[in-house]
Amino acid sequence: MRFLHTMVRVADLEKSLDFYCNILGLVETRRKEYPQWECTLVYLAVPNDPSGAEVELTYNWNSDEEYGIGRAFGHLAFEVDNIYEVCQKALDAGIELNVPPKDGWMAFFRSPDNISIELLQKGEKLEPKEPWINMENKGWW
Repeated sequence: MRFLHTMVRVADLEKSLDFYCNILGLVETRRKEYPQWECTLVYLAVPNDPSGAEVELTYNWNSDEEYGIGRAFGHLAFEVDNIYEVCQKALDAGIELNVPPKDGWMAFFRSPDNISIELLQKGEKLEPKEPWINMENKGWW
């Protein structure tokens, strides 16, 4: 058995691609258009990840549905080389940190479609430092 992907529905494909590719650093591996179902599927992966696991963004062309948050889903988790750099990139893009990386190891924020994203520092946790250690948790994750 091999894990293939996690699918999330997105309301704005370009905004979501900007988030997943430019903030998180994923790369598009393939894209499929399905006119008969009026949808586009875009598959994203971590560069040079031998596992092959992907995030599938599903964009329904003519939907005005607001996608609710299923609490049973939880979050997508990504290991990053420098948690402070990724969190700063998110802040610079106007993304609110739900759990800042106070401990130099873990953080949470949300995608444009309210998908909870967990970041974990690769290897040893980084030395806790400002401004992160004094930031408050916000909302839920």
